[in-house]
Parts: sequence; C-alpha cells; structure tokens
Amino acid sequence: MVDMRNFFDLSTTATRFRFIAVLEALTWLGLIVAMGFKWLPDPQNDGAVRIPGMVHGAVFMIYLLVTVVTAMKLKWNVVTTLIALAASIPPFGTVVFEVWAARTGKLGELSTSQPTPAKTAELA
Repeated sequence: MVDMRNFFDLSTTATRFRFIAVLEALTWLGLIVAMGFKWLPDPQNDGAVRIPGMVHGAVFMIYLLVTVVTAMKLKWNVVTTLIALAASIPPFGTVVFEVWAARTGKLGELSTSQPTPAKTAELA
C-alpha cells in the first residue's frame, strides 16, 4: 500500500519510479473517461481526448525513460525490465507491476521483502 505521506518524496530511484507508475495509471484513467465523453454524445468529438491523450502520451514516455533508468540503477534483469516496460501498455498495468516489484524486493527501500543473497543471484 502506498504511504501518501511519502508519495511525493522523489529523493530515490524507487520513489520516483513509484510516483511515475501511479501517475501513468491516473492518466490512463483520465484518457478512458475522456474516451467515454468522446463517444457518448458524438463519435466525431475528438476534442474530448485531445488534452488527456497528450498528457497520457507525455507521462507514458516519461514512464518508459524512468523505467530504463530504474532498471539500470536497481540492477533489474532483462526479463524484469521488459515486464516493467510492457506494463505500461494495458490500463493500470504500471501499478500492478509496481506492487509486484515492491513485494518481490525489486524496488529497494520500498520493497516489503528484501531479496536474500541467494535470490539476488537468481534474479541477475
């Protein structure tokens, strides 16, 4: 569970990743709501998705960049990195990945369980 008191603390790689992952999911939500407003009154109303789509696209690109930086700094293996990148495609996938990464020890100080030395060797 995200501790809201520390949610805006962007001082570490893991906290920056968490923030962007949640922000990416929120922009997905905004885009989905906007698509509803586009299609319900008038299927030709592209204005409803213009701003939410642009914001989501920008945050999506930032998520990809932050994911690559996080993968390098936290020494994720190729599979974990590819899963993190692919998580940006389905709606809310970034939050699902972030929760999984925290539970499995891949998010440093945000992880609920730190990997043991044997697990660390397996993950590399």
